[in-house]
Amino acid sequence: MRKIKEVLRLKFDVGLGLRQIARSCSIGLGTAHEYLQRAEAAKIAWPLGPEWDDDRLEAALFGGPPRSRPTVLPMPDFADLHRQRQQHSHVTQQLLWEEYRQANPDGYQYSRFCELYQRWRRKQDVVLRQEHKAGEKLFVDWAGTTIPIHDPRGGPVQQAHLFVAVLGASSYTYAEATADEQLASWIGAHVQAFEFYQGVPKLVVPDNTKTGVTKACRYDPDLNPTYQEMAMHYDVGVVPARPYKPRDKAKVESGVQLAERWIIAALRNRKFFSIEELNQAIRELRDRINQRPFRKREGSRATQFAAVDKPAMGPLPAERFDLSEWSRARVNIDYHIAFDTNYYSVPYNLVQELVEVRSTPTTIEIFHKSQRVASHLRSHGHGHAVTIAEHRPRSHQAHLEWTPSRMVHWAQTIGPHTARLFERILADKPHPEMGYRSCLGIIRLADQYSPARVEAAAERALLTGACRYQSVKSILKNSLDVVPTSTPPSSAPSPPHDNIRGAEYFE
Repeated sequence: MRKIKEVLRLKFDVGLGLRQIARSCSIGLGTAHEYLQRAEAAKIAWPLGPEWDDDRLEAALFGGPPRSRPTVLPMPDFADLHRQRQQHSHVTQQLLWEEYRQANPDGYQYSRFCELYQRWRRKQDVVLRQEHKAGEKLFVDWAGTTIPIHDPRGGPVQQAHLFVAVLGASSYTYAEATADEQLASWIGAHVQAFEFYQGVPKLVVPDNTKTGVTKACRYDPDLNPTYQEMAMHYDVGVVPARPYKPRDKAKVESGVQLAERWIIAALRNRKFFSIEELNQAIRELRDRINQRPFRKREGSRATQFAAVDKPAMGPLPAERFDLSEWSRARVNIDYHIAFDTNYYSVPYNLVQELVEVRSTPTTIEIFHKSQRVASHLRSHGHGHAVTIAEHRPRSHQAHLEWTPSRMVHWAQTIGPHTARLFERILADKPHPEMGYRSCLGIIRLADQYSPARVEAAAERALLTGACRYQSVKSILKNSLDVVPTSTPPSSAPSPPHDNIRGAEYFE
């Protein structure tokens, strides 16, 4: 009906000829002629009044009653059906259609039902077009495809992983190959990207990879402590994309696809023997991508970066980020934590507490409730204990202050026999430390008995060969130290006998 009205308008208002009307309305010459003849036969005057709707005009031109509208079938509640499919993973469209037909026997057939449902879904899944401000967001992610690195000595082939970063406003792209997708590679790639851009954005938008996000959450994700520390060092914010929402980082998804097509695919026939060699080839292709002109607008990624993103980015800090790793440890009963096959002390009152460990290549820092409680130089040995004396209890400090030389020096203040007894105790043990407790016990006895009695007890212990703490304690307890000591008599020589052999027998 719209074209019929246009034919009448061009004829009576504009005054065009028949050929011009047919050409303007994109219809045949005969069709235009027929429309005008029918209008003249029906005595329809132009302009049409408001009472001339499409149905009346069609009846006047083509005769007969207005065509009846098609029967409207009951429309399924697609919102409720979609909710059921989300709540129950085993619910199928076939099952939903059968339930719909049970309630509406004259309803749509299965094919039309599926078509209407898919049309409804497409209308629900609308996309928010993101507007990227200059220098605001940097989108980062790993590419899904790896690049093989061959061992020149014939060893196993290693797979290099491709890190991709894309700026939101200019789409300026950075790509770098790493040996793995661990935390050190993740942080190192960020640092390299910031230095490549010669500035830092306001926000970094990563995926919910474990190296960046410890606990993924739609509303409150928990960042890896090292990743958070890196962000604080460069004064950038980290806003992870929502889980299972790749459109939140559509820029880097496109950048990854671009890198896979123009870097990984372009290098498919080349053989690399080191990460350095691979990254050199990647740099050449990356620069080519950034210099390639846009198809639908002027300029390239490089020119857009120089004009838009670069002036709006923040400056790099004076010092490069010192990579550190965070972990957790439980303080053992010896007030040390185990880290990287070595042991590091903390204040003894933190025994059995859970602490956080920040490690760098040179230092180990230990935190409890966000407060640093210990700092050590990192030991690169195996099984070493790194201890600060102030972390020990006072009793342990006092115990360790008694060295062998100090013990002997104290014994000399009591008397020469006590000094000889201490030397004898320390010398009889395979290691001097094994005699520490005996010496410390005798020192404790000096608090109960006078120096003279301790000296006398030491003399008796030396004469009897009972050079032990328990022997000295027994002598003092039973007052044997006051009993005069006498030299034991020498044994009489054996009488001569034929069965007794002399010393010359063994010569």
